[in-house]
Amino acid sequence: MMDLDADDIFRDDDDDLHNQFSLENETSKEFVVYVVDASPKMFTTTSPSVSHFSGKEDETHFHIAISCISHSLKSQIINRSYDEIAICFYNTREKKNIQDLNGVFVFNVVEREFLDRPNARLIKEFDSIEETFSKNIGSKQGIVSATRENSLYNAIWVAQALLRKGSAKTVDKRMLLFTNEDDPFGSMNGAIKSDMTRTTLQRAKDARDLGISIELLPLSCPDEVFNVSPFYADLIGLEGDDLVDFMPSAGNKLEDMKDQLRKRMFTKRIVKRIKFTIANGISIDLNSYALIRPTVPGAITWLDSVTNRPLKSERTFICADTGALVEESSRRFHPYKNQNIIFSMKELIEIKRVSTGHLHLLGFKPLNCLRDYHNLKPSTFLYPSDEGMDGSICIFVALHRSMIQLNRFALAFYGSSSRPQLVALIAQDEVIQSGGQIEPPGMHMIYLPYSDDIRLIEERFSDSSGMVPKASGDQIKKAADLIKRIDLKDFSVCQFANPSLQRHYAVLQALALEEDEIPEMKDETLPDEEGLARPGVVRAIEEFKTSVYGENYDEESEQATGKPTETSRKRKAIAEFATKECGNYEWGDLADTGKLKDLTVVELKYYLAAHDLPVSGKKDALISRILTHMGK
Repeated sequence: MMDLDADDIFRDDDDDLHNQFSLENETSKEFVVYVVDASPKMFTTTSPSVSHFSGKEDETHFHIAISCISHSLKSQIINRSYDEIAICFYNTREKKNIQDLNGVFVFNVVEREFLDRPNARLIKEFDSIEETFSKNIGSKQGIVSATRENSLYNAIWVAQALLRKGSAKTVDKRMLLFTNEDDPFGSMNGAIKSDMTRTTLQRAKDARDLGISIELLPLSCPDEVFNVSPFYADLIGLEGDDLVDFMPSAGNKLEDMKDQLRKRMFTKRIVKRIKFTIANGISIDLNSYALIRPTVPGAITWLDSVTNRPLKSERTFICADTGALVEESSRRFHPYKNQNIIFSMKELIEIKRVSTGHLHLLGFKPLNCLRDYHNLKPSTFLYPSDEGMDGSICIFVALHRSMIQLNRFALAFYGSSSRPQLVALIAQDEVIQSGGQIEPPGMHMIYLPYSDDIRLIEERFSDSSGMVPKASGDQIKKAADLIKRIDLKDFSVCQFANPSLQRHYAVLQALALEEDEIPEMKDETLPDEEGLARPGVVRAIEEFKTSVYGENYDEESEQATGKPTETSRKRKAIAEFATKECGNYEWGDLADTGKLKDLTVVELKYYLAAHDLPVSGKKDALISRILTHMGK
């Protein structure tokens, strides 16, 4: 039997700051095969471009496709490092594929499978592929009527074979096809053309039936627009309004194609599938999506110093008396009143299972009952699932429409083994502008706080006497005027990149690809000095400063005289409050009896703040810090 650590079994997830923004990790991986046309037309057709060094110059469609894929791989290796990709050229002189089919070349590097996670060596060699392509791979028209060769058919077959890996239920499988030839069988006539067209479309349909989506990234020639309707509309399954809306996405410039590829690669992925129980056995299957989350550097991966491959951690149990390996015990014990209470692993799992993890509807309330401060953490977006129970979409639409019409939100219980809590479901209507969808229809799941999650602002900013300084009406008016002057119109958090993360990934890319220089990253979070220097803004700032500090306030002289600043006064007030609260506890007795673990994190921080000790870390770290300070 093994000793049971109750604090570890029932640890509060809020002690881990990272868990405040994490959801259950059921995100599906994505397998992508880039299928690139390497026919002579891709090398001879050029599009105008503007170079930073030599002014205007032309670039081939093949170069545009290669640049887009390279840019996508560099982004993918950072954002979605567990996705797997393959790069397949068709209409090639040489052949390299599993089926040994003519006209298809799967690009790869040593010590890597055809479909695998992208690595630095693959990206580095792919960046320079244009220099050696004609020599090592070669371009050749692979669709020839005389020999019945059909390299497009072969390429789809090869890509389909590569995507056999993994289950369609847990992996999203896609083919991305780059070409500037809208009629690949245009040079043929009669029965040969119809037969090759039919077999190619059937091969594409077979791939779609296996759960593989085929997407086209067309390149238009300067003198003619790519016409998707004769052949490729049937190949990728476009019809009706989808066919009409598809053509605006056809581009002929590098930036246009990069933008299209980025939009197609960075699709919203399902975070978790949730069962929403309404009443009387009626349930809906929902997909949840994380719309906005804080971006952090990737987790540390330990590598073997010789092979540079990721290490896999394993745990073994060794007998303290003999040193022999022993199997992990299936039972745990916890001392209670001089005896050991034994738990089986099944019993521990049942004890921890507070809820089933489903979403249960409790009722409805008016939207005006919901307050801004009830939004405890980033919301989750809910949308009905196409799979699962019949009628889920119809029930969801009826519920969604009624909530919008009646101006109500749904109150529900969302249970997970780690943190069961109440949530508010707010219906969002679809927003369409200029023929495009701006906001999708669905529901936002707002995580509601418990009573002890809400803190009164007065407690935070009160002084030793309990008084809270309040702004005058004039100060509030001046502050509002200043905010109006510097307000950012149509602001979105997606407009600004995190400069430290951009620098971090730029350094990693330079090291991995052995680049000589690290690209300069523009910090878009720096203040707009030109905008702040406008007369209206300067006047609003001066009026606000005068209303708060007075007309004769001199910031530099105050700092020189050593007068306490607002920050120092707040820090002193917090320390005084912690010292006062700290006196309400018998810390020595709590330490001797082992009852420090029964206190909350907030209570433990009273002692640390009162004795000027760091207050960061998990609960165990705080207790250890207190015991060390007390010399126990």
